[in-house]
Amino acid sequence: MKTLVLEQPGHFTYTETPSDEYLQPDEAWVKVHRIGICGTDYHAFEGKQPFFSYPRILGHELGVEVISTGEHVTGLKKGDRCAVEPYLNTSQDQAVRRGFTNCGENLSVLGVHQDGGMREYFRLPARYLHPSDQLSYEQLAVIEPLGIGCHAVNRARIQAEDTVLVVGAGPIGLAVALFATTTGARTVVMDINEDRLAFAARATKIAGTVVAGKEDTLEKLKEPFGGDLPTVVLDATGNQHAMAKALEYAAPAGRIVFVGLFQGDFSFNDPYFHKKELTLMASRNALPSDFKQIIRMMEEGTLQVDDWITHRCSFEALASQLAHWMQPSSGVVKAVVSF
Repeated sequence: MKTLVLEQPGHFTYTETPSDEYLQPDEAWVKVHRIGICGTDYHAFEGKQPFFSYPRILGHELGVEVISTGEHVTGLKKGDRCAVEPYLNTSQDQAVRRGFTNCGENLSVLGVHQDGGMREYFRLPARYLHPSDQLSYEQLAVIEPLGIGCHAVNRARIQAEDTVLVVGAGPIGLAVALFATTTGARTVVMDINEDRLAFAARATKIAGTVVAGKEDTLEKLKEPFGGDLPTVVLDATGNQHAMAKALEYAAPAGRIVFVGLFQGDFSFNDPYFHKKELTLMASRNALPSDFKQIIRMMEEGTLQVDDWITHRCSFEALASQLAHWMQPSSGVVKAVVSF
């Protein structure tokens, strides 16, 4: 079957790999139709993805078709279109037993810790498939990155009376902003890239945007909130300096959620943290309930993200396209590959 392997940083190889259709009773054999490209794929291509080894088959944002299922699988049938929840737990550890399958101690992510979906077919436990008879394969492929934003907002327990700042206007920041607005909370997006902010303003129902890194950024931030600071700040940059600023941006008794990941130690002034009585939390991946929530909202028409897909290519063209998409000049928001 056709497969694209990242042999080492910067080097893809197209190859044919054997088809292993032997299924365990709880598994499904699926055909890949669409692959979303995300920051993890770009970082792996650059050689900057932590906990990563080569060679690796990338791809964890997937829209797939069920070809066959193991004898114990229920709720799925041949021909079902599905989104893939790529966070596979290899043990029933404490987190998993408590329902936190997004952060299991032995979590193995498709396309990162094990081979992913940049291939024609593969098998996986059927419980990680989320079917929809209404959504297209392209829509199903973007559910995973939407899940990151959905989970962060659910974790922050945002209410309509909150005021919300989302830092970072990339795909994950856009997803966070999208779900923050669905709560009814007044939501503003901040970024250093004004083109990204313009897109965020068009693509979501945010109340405004703020350009980061200016001398008057803090004062500009207060304007859409009537002179107040946001009660919830969600950072989707993974940038150490932006994350540190979140403590300054948050209102007293506010909540801060780190959605982006910084590869290093993070520190802050403890007296300042205590003075404001802030709550600081992390958000990782998404839960099965987040996938179900998103599919329901998309089927009902309350969630529209088709315009977010700005670039497309065929599977055969992906190896030559990916490096181009990494350039800011490409204007990529979300790219999707067709098999």
